[in-house]
Amino acid sequence: MTTTPDGQLDPPVHTPTTTPAARPSGPTALLRRLHFYAGIFVGPFLLVAAISGGLYAIAPSIEQLVYRDHLHVQPSGEPRPVAEQIRAAQAVRPDLTVTAVRPAGGPGDTTRVLFDDPSLGESERRAVFVDPATAQPVGDLAVYGSSGALPVRTWIDHLHRNLHLGEPGRLYSELAASWLWLIALAGVCLWVVRRRASFARLFTVDRRSHGRARTLNWHGAVGLWIAGGLLFLSATGLTWSHYAGDNITELRAALSWTTPAVSTALSGPAPTADHDHHGTHGHSGGGTPRVDEVDRVLRSARDAGVGGKVEVSIPSDDDTAFTVAQTREPWIMSNNAVAVDGTTGRVTDTSWFTDWPLAAKLAAWGIQLHMGLLFGLVNQLALAALAVALVTVIVRGYLMWWRRRPTNGGRPPARGAWRGISPVTIAALAVAAATIGWFIPLLGLSLLGFLVVDGMVGLAKGRNIFGGAR
Repeated sequence: MTTTPDGQLDPPVHTPTTTPAARPSGPTALLRRLHFYAGIFVGPFLLVAAISGGLYAIAPSIEQLVYRDHLHVQPSGEPRPVAEQIRAAQAVRPDLTVTAVRPAGGPGDTTRVLFDDPSLGESERRAVFVDPATAQPVGDLAVYGSSGALPVRTWIDHLHRNLHLGEPGRLYSELAASWLWLIALAGVCLWVVRRRASFARLFTVDRRSHGRARTLNWHGAVGLWIAGGLLFLSATGLTWSHYAGDNITELRAALSWTTPAVSTALSGPAPTADHDHHGTHGHSGGGTPRVDEVDRVLRSARDAGVGGKVEVSIPSDDDTAFTVAQTREPWIMSNNAVAVDGTTGRVTDTSWFTDWPLAAKLAAWGIQLHMGLLFGLVNQLALAALAVALVTVIVRGYLMWWRRRPTNGGRPPARGAWRGISPVTIAALAVAAATIGWFIPLLGLSLLGFLVVDGMVGLAKGRNIFGGAR
């Protein structure tokens, strides 16, 4: 029989490559207890986030198949003027105000004319799809966010973000993102301590092990393989959260790391705008959109160096410039934008990706990578594989707990983790926890709640919170 670091007995299994672990020290015991309880209680949220996130990762490819009749047409000649295509879309939806257009990116693609539709939800617009060669509409759909997600991807996005529960549902995803990085780091540390005798064995599974030992092998090795990806998903996911996301936005603003944006005012300072897949677009004012000037604006933007697929915003007053911005496309590492005076075709402001602060560039790439857009199908398959791997790690974690559940004679990591840690280290950990908890509020509040409940349970059982007899 062998003794595991949590003090439990393993079945008599011959595992010659596994070094018996000693009773964990103070810091290791603390990590073990944190990893164990965080995994147990946050695991369901992570499981839902992993499954829905994996579906969202491949959603761009799914919508290309589901909506192929809206997105693609048989090439039949040179494209008509964009203004003519917009007029054709307006004939379909005369009740709505056109706000932007995404001209066809190439032969066989449709033009997407975007309308402000009050009947839709936040960040949603109505899109009429037009055959650019014939200027004939081929259908209309609701689209969501700056990525232009179509209904299937939008549904999966809302499932991943808030479980279709609205603003209160966002607490689930923020809680998952808040804890993911901490659980992953704690797990890596525990696995390294357990396998410290051989670096090569950190990434391998002992196939001669059986039962819980084999499950632990897979849990630890796979967790280590995907740890970097989990840290990335946690960091980028928090940028879209409510409470931690607000703190991140304030920090970026204080450090001048915000994403530059062109000024649409024909005079005045340029604003800043951090676009994500929940961003909105629109035009200024309440007049008639200046559709007839779109082709002139588009030519000026092309001449200025804005290439690839773009979205042209359409203002409704003479004091507002058009904006021509590159849309997020696979393998396109820049998001250039220009503002153009529609009356004269003069470029009035520019935002070149090469001039962005490094942090703004990294944020833009991180957003696209998280959404599965930066590297196309390769990106999507990698995220889907990461999601599947995370699901297996979570399931194996619960399987280990089930085999050692209290009703089956097992017990969780014992209290007393603080013993053996120096007062200076405890003070440093307390300060770090308070700082992180303030910056990531759901992490701080849930951790505080656990400590309070755990302390009360310990007192009720006749032991103090440090594990000693009262």
